[in-house]
Amino acid sequence: MIDHIGIRVTDLGKSIEFYTRALAPLGYTLLRKMEEHGVAGFGVGQKPDFWIHTDPRVTTKPEGIHVGFATPRRSLVKEFYAAAMAAGGTDNGAPGPRPMYHEHYYAGFVRDPDGHNIEVVCHEAYLG
Repeated sequence: MIDHIGIRVTDLGKSIEFYTRALAPLGYTLLRKMEEHGVAGFGVGQKPDFWIHTDPRVTTKPEGIHVGFATPRRSLVKEFYAAAMAAGGTDNGAPGPRPMYHEHYYAGFVRDPDGHNIEVVCHEAYLG
């Protein structure tokens, strides 16, 4: 079981703003902010499990990675996608079925300000 993940960003303030808006439909909020260390943590409840951080040793944009967040409802995939796009994200796959993964795989993909591929996925069968 993964406890948490951290990704590098080039602009902490811009990324905090993006993730605050993009992850709100999933119930994620900014739980820790340590600007003096270039770190911020988001989560649901009391524990941050998604961290962003700057690294002064990195002088170029980090290589983009893929992070997938799970949700129990397809409507939340759509809400995430809309919120992330409104927050300045770039389309990387509109919400929709992805049957190549499995018959109920429903996901949306957005690139964050640093080019990271952020996905929200619902694995539940659509009941109408």
